[in-house]
Amino acid sequence: MKRTNLLWITALVLGWLFDFLFWKHTPGINFAVYAVLCLGGGFLVLALNGIKPAWKSLLLLAPILFFAAMTFVRREPMSLFLAYAFTLTLMGILVQTYLGGRWLKYSLSDYVVNFFKMMGSLIARPIIFLTERKKQEGESPDPAAPAPRSGWKRTWAVLRGLLIALPIVAVFAALLSSADLIFAERLDEFIKMFRLEKLPEYIFRLIYILIGAYMLAGLFLHAAQKSRDESLIGEDKPLAPAFLGFTEAAVVLGAVNLLFLAFVFVQFRYFFGGQANISVEGYTFSEYARRGFGELVMVAVFSLLMFLSLSAVTKRETAAQRWTFSGLGVLLVALVGVMLFSAFQRLSLYEAAYGFSRMRTYPHVFMIWLGILLAAVAVLDILRKERFFALAAMLASVGFALTLTLLNVDGFIVRQNIARAADGEGLDVPYLASLSTDAVPALAAAYTDESLPGYTLDAVGAALVCWQYRNSGDGDTDWRAFTLSGWLAEQALQQARRNVNSQLSGYRISDSDYPAKVLTPGSIYYECYQTYSD
Repeated sequence: MKRTNLLWITALVLGWLFDFLFWKHTPGINFAVYAVLCLGGGFLVLALNGIKPAWKSLLLLAPILFFAAMTFVRREPMSLFLAYAFTLTLMGILVQTYLGGRWLKYSLSDYVVNFFKMMGSLIARPIIFLTERKKQEGESPDPAAPAPRSGWKRTWAVLRGLLIALPIVAVFAALLSSADLIFAERLDEFIKMFRLEKLPEYIFRLIYILIGAYMLAGLFLHAAQKSRDESLIGEDKPLAPAFLGFTEAAVVLGAVNLLFLAFVFVQFRYFFGGQANISVEGYTFSEYARRGFGELVMVAVFSLLMFLSLSAVTKRETAAQRWTFSGLGVLLVALVGVMLFSAFQRLSLYEAAYGFSRMRTYPHVFMIWLGILLAAVAVLDILRKERFFALAAMLASVGFALTLTLLNVDGFIVRQNIARAADGEGLDVPYLASLSTDAVPALAAAYTDESLPGYTLDAVGAALVCWQYRNSGDGDTDWRAFTLSGWLAEQALQQARRNVNSQLSGYRISDSDYPAKVLTPGSIYYECYQTYSD
């Protein structure tokens, strides 16, 4: 890398920007801004050094920017966590494959090995780079000619000069302050600008700025020097040779398929009989709906892992063996798909009876993408494209995160539960009041919907008032903490208050006892906090 000074200056500026954007500020738009600045700074440094990315690596920019934007568009915890996680993960993959662009062909082993290589570069690459640079500068074609003085040597010379000058200037400043009171006042005002009582804080911030700059420099250097991927693990020959005989693997898959067939045979009765058949067997509706859901999802996940493991270690020497193995795999996927449908149905029955929540919505979306992944794995095995299993898993994971963030989980929960309440079911006001700002536009829209029954509107208004009460504390109003979700929530609340039919001013909060309650204009009390676990 020729423009060394640009590398360190960019890393230091980005380190300082991290402090500027995040110090004593809650996460909001600052994360998205910082992610874009890091991308821009990295591309700039590498481009000015003549290092261009592979076009396939640039494909990662679209999901990176999408998930970065979602960090201030959504406030629901799972969507927010996934947005942060996938922004950082995809940026890491971009660093690992900047020059090679072969992330589409990565196996799981490639992801793991390259991750540890990147972590090693983050720690050691700047030191290695500086050492090599120093050696190059020390090698001069003319032994009599002095080695050129680098910019960093001049910088350190200036810093040493400042360290020597500071005590001398301090002594002269003290003498001049004693000689002139006006000068003393001005000097005192100047010193107060730096608030020296916060010196430990400034030192701490300086340290983590320097550490952050050092790590960013390591990532830039890794992208410039170690991201070509000329060969991938297991591309020329398998990482480990297949050692399990075809007969043994076929027996395992056959036995599991027989067990799954028996389970599916029993399940068909309930697919079409529903609650009536469940009651005949002596189980309550709640017991049937809740008990088996988690186990069925675990069966699906373990089946996927088992099939992937067998596919990696099983010998398939003839075409008949390959087609038989793939056929057993397709049957396994089909049976697991039926069991996922069973789990989906159980969850739907439970939601119909007790309403929607976050912990019931996440599995719904997860099961859909798990089913898609299972089908993709079966197809890849038939096509003998096992190397793309990791890509399929990554795309399914991204799809799951993408679906959750676009769905707006909290808004979805509000709409579904209010629809149930309009049909005569109960409405869990404390739970709706506990949701994030993502839920407020849906609550406000429902409160202004004159087609809803009066008792439902009464409860929705209680949820809105309770939400305002629970979130009435002064938040971070700085632009760095801005979230689109919070802004939309505030706009929706204002619109609900201005509505000609609004009776929000008629709700009264009673917080003398815990939990706080709200009295509606219809003279009904609702608790604002849940007294049970969901």
